[in-house]
Amino acid sequence: MYKHVFLTGPPGIGKTTLIQKASEVLTSSGISTEGFFTEEVRQGGRRIGFDVVTLSGKRGTLSRIGSSVSVRPSDSVQLLCFAALLTVSKETSTQKTVCVIDEIGKMELFSESFIHVVRKTLECAGAVILGTIPVPKGKPLPLVEEIRRRPDVKVFTITKENRDRILQDLVAAIHDCRK
Repeated sequence: MYKHVFLTGPPGIGKTTLIQKASEVLTSSGISTEGFFTEEVRQGGRRIGFDVVTLSGKRGTLSRIGSSVSVRPSDSVQLLCFAALLTVSKETSTQKTVCVIDEIGKMELFSESFIHVVRKTLECAGAVILGTIPVPKGKPLPLVEEIRRRPDVKVFTITKENRDRILQDLVAAIHDCRK
C-alpha cells in the first residue's frame, strides 16, 4: 500500500500543471490540502526564474536569472514552504491531509531545513504527499533517490503520451493513500 504519490518527468512536461489540477479536484471534493507549487516566470517569452505559490495564495521568489536568489531559495520563500509543510507535519488526525510539494529538486535541496521538513512529512501519519521529483540526471540528489526507493511511494512518470489522461489515476492513487 502506498502512502505518498510523486510525479517525475522531464522539465516542461506538465508535472506542475497536473499537481495544480489534482489539488483542485481534491480540494473541491472536500479533502484538506496544504503545500505549494512552483511557477515559471517569463519575460518577453523567455524564462527568467521561478516563484513559489502556496495553496493559500501566498507567493515568493524562488529564483531569478542574474540574481543572488538564483543560487539559493530566499529566506522568505523557505518560510512560505515551511509554513505550508509544518502545518501538515504536525497533523495527527486520522483524516490525512494531502501535502503538495512541487518540487523536491536541486534548488530546494540547498536548504537543510527543507530536507528535514520533507523527511518529517514523509514519516507523518497524518500526511499524504503529492509531490514532484526530477528525472535522474547527472549527480544523484540524495533525498530524491531516497524517495524513489521508499516502498510507501508510488511514482508516476509523466510523458507527452500520458499527461492528458493521467489525472484520474493520480486522484485515485491519492484517495487510496488516504485510506
